[in-house]
Amino acid sequence: MVTKQFTGSPDDADLTRADSLAREIFSDIANKWALLLIEALGDRTLRFGELRDEVEGISHKMLTQNLRMLERNGLVERCVHPTVPPRVEYTLTEPGRGLLKTTHHMCDWTHRYLGHIEASRRGFGA
Repeated sequence: MVTKQFTGSPDDADLTRADSLAREIFSDIANKWALLLIEALGDRTLRFGELRDEVEGISHKMLTQNLRMLERNGLVERCVHPTVPPRVEYTLTEPGRGLLKTTHHMCDWTHRYLGHIEASRRGFGA
């Protein structure tokens, strides 16, 4: 995978450009699993199995892929403890905790408008 490069200041970034690094980041984090994992981690440190238990329905493969992507983007830190078998823990980094605040707002928005969206969907299908 070729990662897009960013030069200049963040204020100069054109988020609407197809070749924008910001769009690549949006694509990475704007999926249900990434947001649910960020929300599940919160201020805690969790192991792989604990995260799988926290996020109902996520497969082993999707959990692995999303944790790697979050780590690659610097949002999650992976700590391997030298034990047998190795103990691996995940925690949010400072940018990940910043994104956690956004996910809290998204969860609040979802709770607030869930009834409205559900009613709209019922009306749309009628």
